[in-house]
Amino acid sequence: MLNELKSSTTLLQSYLTWAVNLSAGGVAAYILLLCFSLFLMVEFCEPREKVLPKQLRQSYRANIGLFTFNSVVMSTVAVPALLMLAEQCSGKGLLNHIHNPLGKIVLSFVAIDLLLYCLHKACHRFDCLWMIHKVHHSDPCLNVSTAFRIHFLEIVIINLVKAIAVVVLGIEGLLLVVNEAIIIFFTMLHHANISFRGERFLGWVIITPYLHRVHHSVRRDQHDRNYGAVLSIWDRLFGTLAVLKPEQIGVNGSSAQDLISLLKCGFTLTDSSPAGPGLKAYYKAARDWLKAKIGIIGSVCAKGWIIRKWRGAMKIMHIALQGKNRKYPLYRKQMN
Repeated sequence: MLNELKSSTTLLQSYLTWAVNLSAGGVAAYILLLCFSLFLMVEFCEPREKVLPKQLRQSYRANIGLFTFNSVVMSTVAVPALLMLAEQCSGKGLLNHIHNPLGKIVLSFVAIDLLLYCLHKACHRFDCLWMIHKVHHSDPCLNVSTAFRIHFLEIVIINLVKAIAVVVLGIEGLLLVVNEAIIIFFTMLHHANISFRGERFLGWVIITPYLHRVHHSVRRDQHDRNYGAVLSIWDRLFGTLAVLKPEQIGVNGSSAQDLISLLKCGFTLTDSSPAGPGLKAYYKAARDWLKAKIGIIGSVCAKGWIIRKWRGAMKIMHIALQGKNRKYPLYRKQMN
């Protein structure tokens, strides 16, 4: 009876902790909504780059539509699952050996930010990941809503990476909510079409709008730069930082500018993939290479066959000219 009571108490405590974390997440969501509205007003009043109103409306419509779809499909699964996982792993990971709360916050944030940097870089290196990630890059006019232009499959991958961090580090639920809020805030910041004083100075530590615009260039040598989610030190450390103005924003050959097209875009292979030749082109090149190899081998074999036949014919002609000879028993057998 006592064990059952303890079990029920533990379950109730876990549920209450999860509910508190959800409440904290709700507060963070309101704060982020306020920040989004602030960035939106600054974009309208003092934009960094002039954008056609029609193009901007199309971008907002597509991005908000995709965000709504992702919220309905993913939020009911991904967020509660991460929070419950965080509660289960609380006090069991590497952070359990650190007793300073501030140290836990800093280390967990740095670890997650580094993981997101590595994942982002992988999305530009592997065609199977770029196929999904290119949805985010397909916005031709960068603005604060572009931060939420993410395919739901990419959200699944991101949450799986975060789940690994939660398990290994033992990140608590409240700490996870704080980290998520910080990352989302800075993601909105460096996608916003704004400029401010001290931006280049802050760029030594964090990814700012002028640094992230390069990442959305149509040119591969420009958009394969500045992968950081929050901190720019990873790009400086691994040599992927670039400080320059992009020629054009978006993805070459992409016309996905509505919800349905964006969802389909995540499953579409493109021959002109900025991350590389694309899967279609890759397999086509491999197929062409294989055909060429087979052709070369066939040609060599054919030449060898012709040479062997030629040598055989020359041998028979030589035997015929020599007449019966002890050296050629095969000839004697054939002639007899």
